[in-house]
Amino acid sequence: MKVFWLAAAGLLSARVGMGAPLDGQALFVEKCLMCHGKQGMGTGLLGRRVQPPELLLRGDLSAAFVSRVARVGLGNMPAITRGEVSDLQLDAIANYLEDNSRQHR
Repeated sequence: MKVFWLAAAGLLSARVGMGAPLDGQALFVEKCLMCHGKQGMGTGLLGRRVQPPELLLRGDLSAAFVSRVARVGLGNMPAITRGEVSDLQLDAIANYLEDNSRQHR
């Protein structure tokens, strides 16, 4: 049994720590798009105070801002816990949104 856990820990660390970088776009689709897609509640609420409300069309997003808002929440957006989105996943999402944002400046 001990060998199983050591092998599982090795596979996990290889996937998360030293493997290929996480795909921020895929993680955004998986973790965020349900609220921040075109018809999402988050997009609708953002539309009341920010234009354009769609995160993928914004030109003002930094990775630091995305990470902070995700962790502490803002307005109607609740804080996203590390159990829902790990720090590594959030970094990948935030970097993806920042890179995407540069295209809309």
